[in-house]
Amino acid sequence: MNQTDIDDKLTADRVLDAKGLNCPLPILKTKVLLNKMQAGQILFVEATDPHSVVDFEAYAARTRHEILRQTEQGGIYEFYIRRAENPRET
Repeated sequence: MNQTDIDDKLTADRVLDAKGLNCPLPILKTKVLLNKMQAGQILFVEATDPHSVVDFEAYAARTRHEILRQTEQGGIYEFYIRRAENPRET
């Protein structure tokens, strides 16, 4: 995937469409992509599972990845996640 402009301030290096997937698939797919990315790169994730908000917050807390922004509009949850320099394994 090519770099995608998210807005004026954030640019995603990778994009994950996890819409229609339920727990734990959005987190599992996010983990796979983040493991392939370099430290400091940003992953943009879209999900429709309402529980993904709690899942992503818990995942970031465990792994040291940083949620830069989380929004919800029309049932679509968007996450901007910066890959940690030295993430913890989960």
